[in-house]
Amino acid sequence: MQANQLSTSGKQTALTVAVGAVGALVGWMLSAPVFMLLGPAVAVSLAGLGGIKVAIDPRLRDTCFVILGLAVGAGFNADALAAMIRWPLAFGFMALVMWAILVTCRGVLVRVFGFEPRAALLAAAPGHLSFVVAMAADLGSDLARISITQSVRLLSLTILVPFIALAMGIEVSSNIAPQGMAMPYSRLIGLFVVSIGAGLLFIRLGVPAPLLMGAMVVSALGHLTNWAPGVLPEWMILPAYLVLGALIGTRFSGITFADLRRGLAAGLAVTGIAVTFAGLAAVPVAWALGMPVAHVLVAFAPGGLETMIAMGAVLGVVPGFVAACHIARLFVLTFLLPMLLARTPGS
Repeated sequence: MQANQLSTSGKQTALTVAVGAVGALVGWMLSAPVFMLLGPAVAVSLAGLGGIKVAIDPRLRDTCFVILGLAVGAGFNADALAAMIRWPLAFGFMALVMWAILVTCRGVLVRVFGFEPRAALLAAAPGHLSFVVAMAADLGSDLARISITQSVRLLSLTILVPFIALAMGIEVSSNIAPQGMAMPYSRLIGLFVVSIGAGLLFIRLGVPAPLLMGAMVVSALGHLTNWAPGVLPEWMILPAYLVLGALIGTRFSGITFADLRRGLAAGLAVTGIAVTFAGLAAVPVAWALGMPVAHVLVAFAPGGLETMIAMGAVLGVVPGFVAACHIARLFVLTFLLPMLLARTPGS
């Protein structure tokens, strides 16, 4: 990247973070749940729709993913580890939910909103956006319409999940920073360095969200072995959530309000169907695993991988369960989407 490109990227990032900070302040003033995430997501989305070029430098994004992974991994304990043997049931239900969402949303998008069948299937995909966009480009599908529908789903779920959690009885504190003894800085630096190495390995292995997952695994091991006990300081956690919220909002950069109006109803319909199926599946899984329904719903909610894992940590859901379910969702989609596309007519 040349010097002028770095300068442009830096200016756009600074502007985007500033807009996100204003959104976080407004969210705090309104007593919004998880305001450090929701406020920036909404504010940056509106800025992008208003024609402002918003972007987050990949280096800042990756740094924040490592920080969030370390924070989520700190929530692992012996009870969470013991619960892992009960999770395969959830993965089986996850596969059924993905199939039901894809088939139902495809039918609605074709019949109600006039989507071409293959574009409807890709727009209906509950996650794996980069994979969906790549397939849409290869098939020559309506990439803009698919992207808008998917972006509406991501933003809607980011906004809805905390309020659904509140309605279902989960206590959502306005303070999203973890409480407890601060981790010694020497151990924190060590975890950060090892996490980057693990993330690079996960990149080579093709693991989704590799930097976040690498840091999460390293942090979990550090806490389970008591090598690195304690929580991350607020001055690291809060900006990381702010950047994550702003990153969600950047998906609307370059999209006009007219584009949004054309795709809003379809995106909301897809979101409603996905949440309904996830909620229906969460009830039997929660009963079988002995977990609160709201916790399973957060794990099944078809939002962005990084966002939902971070959201789960804020809401007090077992972090390993949330991460495992959302990774399983992406792997299921990797196989299910091509299979259904092969059976879907091109027009």
